Amino acid sequence: MKGRRRLSPEETTSSKYRGKDGRWHARVTMGTRLDGRPDRKHISRSAKGELDRAVRALERSRDTGQYTWTESDPTLGQWLEHWLENVLPSTVRWKTLSTYRSQMEVHIVPVLGSVRLSSLRPETLEQHYRRMLDAGSSASLVHAVHRVLRSGLNEAVRRQRLASNPAVIARPPRIPRREVQPLTRDECVAILGAARTRRNAARWSVALSLGLRQGEALGIQWRDIDFDKGTMRIQRAVQRQTWEHGCRLVAGGSQPACGWKRGADCPSRRNGGIRLVETKTNASRRSISLPPPLVEELRIHRRDQAQERLRVGPAWTSSLDLTFPDEAGRPMDPARDWREWKAILGAAGVRDARLHDARHTAATLLLVQGVDLRTVMAIMGWTEMATAQRYSHAVDELRVEAARRIGAALWPGTATRDITMPLNS
Repeated sequence: MKGRRRLSPEETTSSKYRGKDGRWHARVTMGTRLDGRPDRKHISRSAKGELDRAVRALERSRDTGQYTWTESDPTLGQWLEHWLENVLPSTVRWKTLSTYRSQMEVHIVPVLGSVRLSSLRPETLEQHYRRMLDAGSSASLVHAVHRVLRSGLNEAVRRQRLASNPAVIARPPRIPRREVQPLTRDECVAILGAARTRRNAARWSVALSLGLRQGEALGIQWRDIDFDKGTMRIQRAVQRQTWEHGCRLVAGGSQPACGWKRGADCPSRRNGGIRLVETKTNASRRSISLPPPLVEELRIHRRDQAQERLRVGPAWTSSLDLTFPDEAGRPMDPARDWREWKAILGAAGVRDARLHDARHTAATLLLVQGVDLRTVMAIMGWTEMATAQRYSHAVDELRVEAARRIGAALWPGTATRDITMPLNS
């Protein structure tokens, strides 16, 4: 095993002197800055013995690799800007980066951006979280901001900008548990009946039976479906990305030359609009077995779409070959897809529900039908058991059913009560 590189005299020399203020000062060479110049740390003590001990402690931390690099002790705002602009873009998807940037710029930088990293304390963060709650922010939002900040400061620790991460110690507010409210089986039947006469009717059968995320459902291409095997691959998602300015910056590099504030209004706008992107994790990229009735419904939908393409003619965007496109074959706008869901709920005469509740409904249906939790997690693309545990009402039903069955096995001939599943409204 190779030992630590031996430092040159120039890299280990420390200078001490008594200043005009009467205090003892030292400049300790701690290493080399990014520009190649020596990184010399200044310390000051009232007595020479105290200074000698402080210098020796610094030199030990340097020689053992435990020194926290403090070339400039940046502010929290400066570090977050570096992290968001230079570190994250190569590691996360655009939507994740956009969300992180928005949360930091809105909720952290205006209040805590001027605080030096070395001065940041867990109590500082906890006080800020309390102010956010008092100003009307939800506990879920505060928790999300805390997670992003913790990630950014973890990177500062990894790069020796911080000795420890105060966000790891700080306690964000507890998120009130929200019980999932799935649609009932009768509501699902009414929704599918109302959708049957509308364009892309199979879109809603996919939502309620497979529980795909909205972007995943809109990103399905016909080549992802194997009609012979009755399977569907989830590999892509439709995503709306914010337009960026394509013009140059003026006024010190802060104002766009076009004069518009929003990138969407810039004549040279770029990198925005509705895009087809890869799913974000390996768990999201999955293969799902389809219920036989859904396979047949998708066959009918493919035939109807082929007829629609003939009517539209050359205006149809055929290269994407999407299963649920708009009238020109382009990716469906998620906002328009959401409005269609709300219109179908109204036509079906059922209670108002989020589009994401269709995903909850599919998960609950699978659980109460006796599908084991690990299989449900694979179908839904979940990576954490905590997500599945939100469906405790369905799991409780399974526990009661298990107790009923063991009772019937060990005490045959005794009466056991029937289980009424929650979706049998």
